[in-house]
Amino acid sequence: MTRIVLAGVATVTGVAFLLAYPTSTKTGTTVAATTAPMSAATAGDSPSLVEGASGSRTVDGDVAQTQWGPVQVELALEGDTITGVTVLQYPDSTPHDAQINAYALPILVQATVEAQSAQIDMVSGATVTSQGYLSSLQSALDTAGI
Repeated sequence: MTRIVLAGVATVTGVAFLLAYPTSTKTGTTVAATTAPMSAATAGDSPSLVEGASGSRTVDGDVAQTQWGPVQVELALEGDTITGVTVLQYPDSTPHDAQINAYALPILVQATVEAQSAQIDMVSGATVTSQGYLSSLQSALDTAGI
């Protein structure tokens, strides 16, 4: 009888420790700050190039239609250097879509700025959004001539 009680207590303690274990050092607060709200652009919109002062410019990629919704990015460039990426459109019609993309899009944006190209890894669990992001990103890079 004592063994059964000890096994039960050990199991409950082990489960409690597993549930308390932090799985990531990243917080959700930085996620929302890196993605822009969805715009009213449609799939028929063409990529655009906007010149700014001293070689800075923004380039919109094509809208990539995915099975979960459209994905579109805008590149901020200084010469041929990618200084930032804004996600103009992304699937967020369900709480699950919003949760996945709140996690995945900042990873994709950071990887783009670090790689300075579309040669980045896709995010596990957000394969469809990653494919749309890469498609729109590549069209923006093509439009910019990079």
